[in-house]
Amino acid sequence: MSYHVITPDDLESVPDRPCELRRVAEAAGFERMAANWFTAAPGEEIPLAYHYHEKQEELFYVVDGTLHVETPEETFEIPEGSLFAVEPDSPQRAHNPADADASVTTLAIGAPAV
Repeated sequence: MSYHVITPDDLESVPDRPCELRRVAEAAGFERMAANWFTAAPGEEIPLAYHYHEKQEELFYVVDGTLHVETPEETFEIPEGSLFAVEPDSPQRAHNPADADASVTTLAIGAPAV
């Protein structure tokens, strides 16, 4: 058995990303599930591009602020304390709009890990 207490602020930020990314799954030793801690200032995107995953299911938990997720049909606004689920083959772009008043922090979980 193995257990981990992880403080996102203690994790190293991944360089060359459009926002602050800290890899939670790596710190936990996970192999089958991705878990990432994102903090996006106004005008920053969470992924590297508008994208979809062929097999991965994704779940975003908004820890602080409001997350915006652009899809082909509409842009969703996910408030603090809410969850946003993305099924495989569903294009999306999570971001914090340039006119936002504050940063947004979210925990993104995906399985299987890609």
